[in-house]
Amino acid sequence: MSLIVQKFGGTSVGSVEKIQHAASRVIQEIKKGHQVVVVVSAMGKTTDELIRLAAGITQTPNKRDMDMLLSTGEQMTISLLSMALQSEGYSSVSMTGWQAGIQTEAVHSKARITHIETTRMKQELAKGKIVVVAGFQGMDANFELTTLGRGGSDTTAVALASSLAAERCDIYTDVDGVYTSDPRYIKGARKLEGISYDEMLELANLGAGVLHPRAVEYAKNHSLPLTVRSSIEDIEGTLIEEESMLEENLVVRGVAFEGDIVRITVYGLENEFTGLAAIFSVLAENHINVDIIIQSQTELNSTNLSFSIKEEELEETRRVLLNNKDALGFSKIEHEAGLAKVSIVGSGMVSNPGVAAQMFQVLAEHTIAVKMVSTSEIKVSTVVEMNDMLRAAQVVHDSFSLESLQPKPQLAK
Repeated sequence: MSLIVQKFGGTSVGSVEKIQHAASRVIQEIKKGHQVVVVVSAMGKTTDELIRLAAGITQTPNKRDMDMLLSTGEQMTISLLSMALQSEGYSSVSMTGWQAGIQTEAVHSKARITHIETTRMKQELAKGKIVVVAGFQGMDANFELTTLGRGGSDTTAVALASSLAAERCDIYTDVDGVYTSDPRYIKGARKLEGISYDEMLELANLGAGVLHPRAVEYAKNHSLPLTVRSSIEDIEGTLIEEESMLEENLVVRGVAFEGDIVRITVYGLENEFTGLAAIFSVLAENHINVDIIIQSQTELNSTNLSFSIKEEELEETRRVLLNNKDALGFSKIEHEAGLAKVSIVGSGMVSNPGVAAQMFQVLAEHTIAVKMVSTSEIKVSTVVEMNDMLRAAQVVHDSFSLESLQPKPQLAK
């Protein structure tokens, strides 16, 4: 009897009716002879509502208390889904993250999973039960409740699937797969039949919200087949695997975009040899994620450094840098907000020179200024004005003809 893990996102369990529908999806797999572990997010906008409640009390809530508060959303869902399964005559047990043995590092709001003790889950599965686990949460070595950050339920699902040696992990969401770009905003965006781990990881890191980057990273590290599927329609989704043999005609597989980007510039960094390491070390110690980095030498033999961050981390970044100004040895910092990131991703870029040039050319033709650039073997990222984000994504998507070869929907197997 094989084991599969299913994950249902917030929109897929946003009401009693949707929870009952999710239960029917679980029962379908049970009837096929599978053991099933289900991971769920908080219902609909529950997490947003909890954040709003906290904001009504304080603008600077304690992170430990926020983890205690936000974790309650998933606990509501596991209870209701377990009840829905039991009402259909199936034995199930709901578990919080710590009951499921999910152990994390001691970091509130952005914890990483360090280990999963699967003994209790395996015992319940051996009794013929469906195990329903709260995503997004765990517990550190000091028995403190922690959360994994937004999108953390994806990570929970893939980590559980890896630890339990599951046959596969199915991510159910309100879209029917991974698209060449966000179909809500980009005309002609279409569903991909398949994509590689590396391509999906880049897209997830660059703003594609369909999967959390850590979830893709877990799947890649454990060679776990991962499928993104519709929670509404019973059709094939997008298969994520090591080397996708599907969509081989595409040099560029997708266009991702992300708003609310800020460029931080550090001026007059005196020690060019140790200064860079010192700055990024202190930012890392404070769990601040840095993206595109540009360094330039000045005539005064000092270094200017620019890097991009999410706008939500601006105040924390400024505080950390200014508090360490003397130790880091820079003269001043400035920032530019109102920016966005537009990126192309595709493994075919490795063997097809000129892809970056084509992207820059089409942006220039549409008078879209590029402020920063970052490249790897399979991606090119540009920072543009926020007002130009969607227009840039659309013209780039059109330039690489990603709307072509529309696949026909297939019934799920």
